[in-house]
Amino acid sequence: MADRITYVGLDVHKESIVVAVAACGARRGSTAGSRTHRLRWTVCCTSSAATAWRCGFATRRGRAVMAFTVECVVVAPSLIPKRAGDRVKTDRRDAASLAKLHRASELTAVWVPDCRHEAMRDLVRARLDAVHSLRRARQQLAGFLLRQGCHYGRSAWTKLHRRWLAGLSFEQAAHHIVLEDYIVAVEAAETRRDRLTAQIEAMLPDWTLAPVVAALQTMRGMALVNAATLIAELGDLSRFANPRQLMAYLGLVPSEHSSGASIKRAGITKAGNGAARRLLIEAAWSYRFPARLSRELLLRQESQPKPIRDIAWKGQVRLCARYRRLARSGKPANIVTTAIARELAGLVWAIAREVTIPAN
Repeated sequence: MADRITYVGLDVHKESIVVAVAACGARRGSTAGSRTHRLRWTVCCTSSAATAWRCGFATRRGRAVMAFTVECVVVAPSLIPKRAGDRVKTDRRDAASLAKLHRASELTAVWVPDCRHEAMRDLVRARLDAVHSLRRARQQLAGFLLRQGCHYGRSAWTKLHRRWLAGLSFEQAAHHIVLEDYIVAVEAAETRRDRLTAQIEAMLPDWTLAPVVAALQTMRGMALVNAATLIAELGDLSRFANPRQLMAYLGLVPSEHSSGASIKRAGITKAGNGAARRLLIEAAWSYRFPARLSRELLLRQESQPKPIRDIAWKGQVRLCARYRRLARSGKPANIVTTAIARELAGLVWAIAREVTIPAN
């Protein structure tokens, strides 16, 4: 007699989990968020589905379920099919819908990182937060100077710029206090960013995906921190069967609304991981210059095998030529850069395939 499979849907919340079972019966129930009650429902199940909550609760609880040899998939709420016109939404309905859709194989599972990868991802995201705080602090200082009619006129945030700030004078004494406070905020944000950057560089050698990060540094626009941030956000690229899947995951493919003979294409979908997409677009700007191996890039490539170096150089020649060709055709710079970023994602996928990741 074949094994009976029970499909369970878990609608995960901060304080509780709503459970629904899709088997011969239609049992439903709710259990608190404690580990004992939750595992009592799932330990006897062969397959289960859980919505991915934004703070990571579903990911951590999914690991606990899998520790009891229960097959568990985590599903992003945005990828759950919904019926048009359904205006009633409750936790019980959501859990029942999860169980039924999982039984019908209509759910798209998301990749669940291990604990070490999630820790590295939190570290690089903390650095991104520090970079955003630094940008905001600099903008606030620049806005204050603009209100006072002070304009530097050259490259800002250098030592000469700092000396220029120290030489400013105002009629009101309060303005000197405001200026110094803004300067202290900028320097504190810079210190935080540099501290987190040093921590990423120190923890990178112990990371299982460190070889992929090192390989990506052979590419133009992919320094150590950029490559580490990209891989921390994307995870194991071997789950993508081809580069087109990675491009779609990053939201770098055009959106389309076609019907019959009517074909309408618009801007990129902007789906998936926004931080990784922005990083690739920033890296794509470097390809507006002619292809060349700078001293810094050559040093990053020295420890990498020849197949990876060949992919990086061939890709750089192609993307630099494509950037100039698209720019000459009169396309806007943002469209050109997005097209380069899409092809850059394909190069990232190709280089990651050449890297052997050591087993844990």
